[in-house]
Amino acid sequence: MSSLSVEAGRAPESGIIEVVNAGRDHPDLIPLWAGESDQPTPAFICEATKTSLDTGETFYTYQRGLPELREAIAAHYRRTYGVPFEAAQVCVTGSGMQAIQLAIQAVASSGDEIVIPTPAWPNMAAAAELRGVKTVAVPMDIAESGWQLDMAKLEDAITDKTRAIFLNSPCNPTGWVASLDDLKAVLEMARRRKLWIIADEIYGLFHFGGDGVAPSFLQFCDPDDPVLFVNTMSKNWVMTGWRLGWIAGPARLGQVFENLVQYSTSGVPAFTQRGAIAALTEGEDFLSEQVELARKGRALLLDGFAGNNRVQYAAPDGAFYFFFAVEGVTDTRQFALDLLKETGVGLAPGTAFGTGGEGFLRLCFARRHDHLEEAVGRINQFLQRG
Repeated sequence: MSSLSVEAGRAPESGIIEVVNAGRDHPDLIPLWAGESDQPTPAFICEATKTSLDTGETFYTYQRGLPELREAIAAHYRRTYGVPFEAAQVCVTGSGMQAIQLAIQAVASSGDEIVIPTPAWPNMAAAAELRGVKTVAVPMDIAESGWQLDMAKLEDAITDKTRAIFLNSPCNPTGWVASLDDLKAVLEMARRRKLWIIADEIYGLFHFGGDGVAPSFLQFCDPDDPVLFVNTMSKNWVMTGWRLGWIAGPARLGQVFENLVQYSTSGVPAFTQRGAIAALTEGEDFLSEQVELARKGRALLLDGFAGNNRVQYAAPDGAFYFFFAVEGVTDTRQFALDLLKETGVGLAPGTAFGTGGEGFLRLCFARRHDHLEEAVGRINQFLQRG
């Protein structure tokens, strides 16, 4: 072990996976710890992949992704945000996680810094640290009106070593959604300070605080602006196990990302890309169903915890997570383990989400409603017992 690299030794154990591993074999488990639906991938997506396999698409393929998939992603952006977007701006990746890794590799080197509002999905910071890049946390504030990002604090965190701002909106785990003014302020800051923005807008279609999709940098940024969009097929089309995503940005970076893909995974299997094409071109109705399922799940939780004064939270405006604190509980890691053991409800401890998340727990509500109702009942009963 002593002969391993510093970076390997620096890789943290996931606070989420710790609870998952502790509860996999629980006889009466309701697993709400991970950010995924409990539905299988729809048949029309799977059939497209089967057809691809049956016709022999099992060879090396385009490093940047099948042209048809890149165009489908570009069309998705044009359709969703009503803005011009070209396939030349897209590079297909082996998951949203790889898209984040490529973004970091492209803009930051060992010793550099990336600023990130927290609480935040932990994999971003871990991916940066594995490259020797320091992440600088900017804790967000919580009020009755919801989570808030202080722009002055964000700019104060920038140093001469900063290379990028990572912004996840709608946010995992808090459900915070940046306003259009927030995004414009961040882009102005990035332009002025000569920084990149890594924009994680994965949950953009899951928006409950207003009409339509969540605000996006795409609605006002220029094609050559320093914004890299990281995304995945996982959440919208229940394809978490497929490990398929993309990175998008200025078209001039296309060869850069092709090179980074070549020396990491050498591309994404063509047959899984065929499934993604089907999802993007035929999946509008299914996608609407998923958003509505999450909307109703959110309402169910808000109603279910409304009478429990020990549960404290800001109603999430986006994504599909309920991030809450329990009065009198400071060690949410141990609380999550105890809750799992006693009730079978699996939650992610807030300690997994960095600065500001320590006193919270995360519950995924993109799930079956009968399971959510049962989970709320078990949690409330557990809290009544002390």
